[in-house]
Amino acid sequence: MPLVLASSSPYRKQILERINIPFTTYSPDIDESAHKNESAKELVTRLTGEKAWATKENFPNHLIISSDQVATLDDGTILTKPHTHENAIKQLKKCNSKTITFLTGLSLLNSNTNKQQLIVEPFEVTFRSLSDSEIENYLRIEKPYDCAGSFKVEGLGICLFEKLNGNDINALVGLPLIRLLELLRNESINPLIIPPPRHI
Repeated sequence: MPLVLASSSPYRKQILERINIPFTTYSPDIDESAHKNESAKELVTRLTGEKAWATKENFPNHLIISSDQVATLDDGTILTKPHTHENAIKQLKKCNSKTITFLTGLSLLNSNTNKQQLIVEPFEVTFRSLSDSEIENYLRIEKPYDCAGSFKVEGLGICLFEKLNGNDINALVGLPLIRLLELLRNESINPLIIPPPRHI
């Protein structure tokens, strides 16, 4: 079955390209607002699932990959995409010298059978003690305003951290590739096993 990545994120697209399987991208239109009293895990689980089912309408015989991500402080505060320089400064100051937990939702939906596999992968990031000038200079250079937590770990953002703790660095970027490969194998797709050529 053909693959669809239900995301407009260039970072997720780059990660998925690494497994060398053709796929289509599609950006589902859903309301990503949090519900009242919804926890970070509940939010990321719901949004991940909704993206998959919203994509199913246009791809009825596909394997649909969807993902969503939130970052949380130890008090449960959810860190979203900052969108502006000022919001990014506030986020990084809140994260200063603290450990942040990223929760990345991942779904693989078989739109033919309606079988959905959905998991949430955690990843912890411990920030160094950052000066105001380090924060300002980082944001001016990299402009990570479309990234939850206000940084890009695949770029200069690595300079912000004291420690990373998780099973898959790709989860931090937005697509847990190790877990995705596990879900794909459950649907009999394995990039390391090439089907024999068809004889005509």
